[in-house]
Amino acid sequence: MNILIVEDEKRLADVLVQIMREAKYNAEAVYDGQDGIDYALGGDYDVIILDVMLPKKDGFAVVRALREAKRATPVLMLTARSEVSDRVTGLDCGADDYLTKPFASEELLARIRALSRRQGEVVLDLLRFGDLELSVELHDLKCGTRTVRLSLKEFEVLRILMANPHAIVTKETLIVKVWGYDSDAEANNVEAYISFLRKKLHYLNSRVSINAIRKVGYRLEEDSPC
Repeated sequence: MNILIVEDEKRLADVLVQIMREAKYNAEAVYDGQDGIDYALGGDYDVIILDVMLPKKDGFAVVRALREAKRATPVLMLTARSEVSDRVTGLDCGADDYLTKPFASEELLARIRALSRRQGEVVLDLLRFGDLELSVELHDLKCGTRTVRLSLKEFEVLRILMANPHAIVTKETLIVKVWGYDSDAEANNVEAYISFLRKKLHYLNSRVSINAIRKVGYRLEEDSPC
């Protein structure tokens, strides 16, 4: 499951990311409402955790923008504001649930699971593209009878590419999603892991390749069978 956290308190955002990752979810955080809109519209998320009091655009504006753009991603509003009028406003704007700070991590995770079920979500154990199968739990990459184990970052890079089949994924997107919003990682870090993955695809004799789109990013492509 992919989770977007929009929370301007960076310490809390980091805690939320850790909670999600301990639950074996993929999570990333942004810290203002405009970035929340940009990431939510540009990414593939199963649930969005959204604070109300945010710089640039508040949470109400964020969820309203998503619904106006016809994005149905479930939104859990997480805020210190507990007034009934605020909850009503958030739900009327298109939020799916509301949780007041402070909160128990167990309740937060339960609400996320409930939102996922409400959307009819099935968390896939395997991602497939062409002749490849990627195990989300084990981080194993399989092609035919051959299997290799991926490192965490190799897995995360390939997962993003396989979750966006045929789409171009920019280096900037990979840096943010794999290394983190505040990371010092640069384009050469991405290039190194793309190189590692290409070597493993070669070992597997896969027809899938990672093609570089000059000055843009990468996408998966599959050669036709002989």
